[in-house]
Amino acid sequence: MIVWLNGTHGAGKTTTSALVQQLIPDSRVLDAEKVGETLMDIRPGLSDTDNFQHWPPWRPLVVETARHVLEYTGGTLVMPMTVLVEQYWREISAGLARHAIEVRHFVLHADQDTLRARIERDTVLGPSAFRLKYLQPYAEAARTWLHAEAEVIDTTHLTPAQAALKVAEAVAAGAQRRAAPSP
Repeated sequence: MIVWLNGTHGAGKTTTSALVQQLIPDSRVLDAEKVGETLMDIRPGLSDTDNFQHWPPWRPLVVETARHVLEYTGGTLVMPMTVLVEQYWREISAGLARHAIEVRHFVLHADQDTLRARIERDTVLGPSAFRLKYLQPYAEAARTWLHAEAEVIDTTHLTPAQAALKVAEAVAAGAQRRAAPSP
């Protein structure tokens, strides 16, 4: 299974994913951004963009990386990654479905003011114009398709630990429903 944590920058995906990994037995974090970083190393051969998700190889490489890691390790992958382009999410989710990999898709949501404040006050990455420019595309994706495609957890007033617990509880409840005998 994959537990995909989506949402824009500042929603708490990276921090929450590490905490979710501690709460779900036999799980590990696979950050799809590392796949993008690998592609960035060969950037001279790719089109000029500031977002590696626009490079066509990124999406199937994420699918294949996740598939191979799951085949090797089993268990659950917790994948924190912003995907705001519906076509890209469809490619990834369809690719995982072709390999019969169950995906629990969560969106860590916060209101725009909270997201902006988190990005501007980030003590690790510092304020980031790159991260801030995704606030509006996130709002548009949330309004048009993203929230309908996922389980939304509003992190506006939650700590990362509280958000992680909500994700882990939802995953556990889904596992219990699947394991229960049908009437």
